Amino acid sequence: MPYLINKLRPQGDPKILKSGQSSFSASDRLARNLGWFSIGLGFAQIFAARKITGALGMRGSESLVQAYGAREIASGMMTLSVEKEAGLATRLAGDALDIAALMTAMYPGNRKRGNVGVALAMVAGVTLLDIVAFSASRARHKRPSGDARDYSDRSGFPKGVEAARSAARKDLTDQRHNPEKGFGNPADTSSASRS
Repeated sequence: MPYLINKLRPQGDPKILKSGQSSFSASDRLARNLGWFSIGLGFAQIFAARKITGALGMRGSESLVQAYGAREIASGMMTLSVEKEAGLATRLAGDALDIAALMTAMYPGNRKRGNVGVALAMVAGVTLLDIVAFSASRARHKRPSGDARDYSDRSGFPKGVEAARSAARKDLTDQRHNPEKGFGNPADTSSASRS
């Protein structure tokens, strides 16, 4: 991969010698893969709605399948964004809608019920992956519950505020008594800057 990236970079840019470990966790990779799957499925639903409805015995529902395709693309894009948790939640809601729509095609007179059963099994499998990815993402980015941390006893000064004030007083006294050594008397510098 670095070879390809180096070919695409402008001539003056530094070259990549090697890449390190990815900061993506397994749940991040799963979410990313589900996002791309969602976008691909969405385009298939939009452009092949007639074939899908024919294979499932749902002729006349092409516009519904296309609307579900648009929803899949939107969910996929959100899953690929920094708001992947929201994207995964919309994917779960979409899975519930897909299952409900497929259940309407399980009526006894549908000769394509076998295909609908396969589609339901596939949606159930993807739903399981969505649940795993959503739970892992939420657990990874969750703040610990309980009391908020109390930092009121911290001042930002390693040796305490009084030690910092004492050091500042000593520096100020040293500068007043020995102007050649330091920056001079602060009163002298402030009056020089006004003139």
